[in-house]
Amino acid sequence: MSWAETEFGESDLGDPRRTRRLIKIAEARAERPSVSLPQCFPTAAELKGAYEFCENHLIDPGDILRGHIQATARRVAAVPLALALQDTTEMDYTHHPATTGLGILNDTQHRGLLVHTTLGVTPQRVPLGLIDQQVIYREAEEFGKRHRRRQRPISEKESRKWLNSLEATAEIQGQCPQTRIVSVGDREADIFDLFLASQELRQDVLVRAAWNRRVEHPESYLWETLEAQPEAGQRTLTVPRKGKQAARTASLSVRHARITLRPPRWRAQERSPTVTVFAVLAREEHPPVGIPAIEWLLLSTVPVTDFDAACERVEWYACRWMIELYHKVLKSGCRIEERQFENAEPIERYLAIDSVVAWRVLGLTFQSREMPDLSGEAFLEPDEWKALFCYTQRRKTPPPKPPTLKDAALWIAKLGGFLGRKRDGPPGITVMWRGLERLADITLCWQILNHDERTVK
Repeated sequence: MSWAETEFGESDLGDPRRTRRLIKIAEARAERPSVSLPQCFPTAAELKGAYEFCENHLIDPGDILRGHIQATARRVAAVPLALALQDTTEMDYTHHPATTGLGILNDTQHRGLLVHTTLGVTPQRVPLGLIDQQVIYREAEEFGKRHRRRQRPISEKESRKWLNSLEATAEIQGQCPQTRIVSVGDREADIFDLFLASQELRQDVLVRAAWNRRVEHPESYLWETLEAQPEAGQRTLTVPRKGKQAARTASLSVRHARITLRPPRWRAQERSPTVTVFAVLAREEHPPVGIPAIEWLLLSTVPVTDFDAACERVEWYACRWMIELYHKVLKSGCRIEERQFENAEPIERYLAIDSVVAWRVLGLTFQSREMPDLSGEAFLEPDEWKALFCYTQRRKTPPPKPPTLKDAALWIAKLGGFLGRKRDGPPGITVMWRGLERLADITLCWQILNHDERTVK
């Protein structure tokens, strides 16, 4: 069974022929994630079939992802702890003025859509797959009305996306009773309704605080309460490279406390209950000159009773950058913003396919680091790993067993330009998607030379 059959085989599209076509499209996109659709499909008939699939109004994008989400649930069930990372990214189609049905982005001059993704990962940063994905269109008529947000219920706000993701995570949690799943969000997720929903759904959350909320403690407010706690210890944290800032190690002071949050004043008439959470304040006291200090105040429903537990929550939140890497693969690797369709609906169907392709690239990159001895067949078809071995090792005959995932990933990365010097560290996502595209051509040549041409894709 191919990876695409594993991820999409359970997708119910109402017709088995549609599912088979979906699998073929996904396989072609995975081979060449960054190229255009005409470059992806070798014949006019296959290209036409791909466009017809994306333009078929009978196919719901959620149905395309359903099979992959079920595969994600199986992977989640196999681990003791999974983090459901939430984040939103913009898909900018301003440069495609003929595309209709789009919303606005940060201003009325930019058109596109918002994609809110929930990605399951392990604390060791192995991507498990998508748990939820929402496409959001901002209406131009609502632009500039933030001052009215308090007058509207959460069901009518864009911030409802965080609760939708939490509900999807709770659904997966119900299928995986032996796994603890924690929904993780950045400061935008600091919404009182999210904590209320967490209690109702009995679904754990970890959120970086954005608001100095009122609390039922002598200090009255959240930050002051944490700052009044004794320092529990010091924790080092590896800060990844961001832009021109090189990767570095930060030393953080850690404080923690059990906190009871009071509802916002402007919601007093709702008589909302208080919410009890566990708070961790991690602060860099002496950052390098010219670099902003790291300060995370984290709120979680998972108990924090000692220094080790507080440090664990910090490590969980540090995994959040994986969702940013995922969106980078989707936009820079799969180049989703370059795809042209007449209206927004086909974009959503195409997005559902490439979203799984992007997970595959991310998974190959990070799973090869954490599970290096896993068989290369976890990500590669037999012809792919055989062609990869013979090409990179300059051999005419492949071995009887596939290489390890670590070796296969390294060879693919080298096809993408990775030098593999001692100071380079493990290969990243950019060389991985470039290498996969080269591997597609190498595999095709291998098939032509080693099979009856009627069996070649």
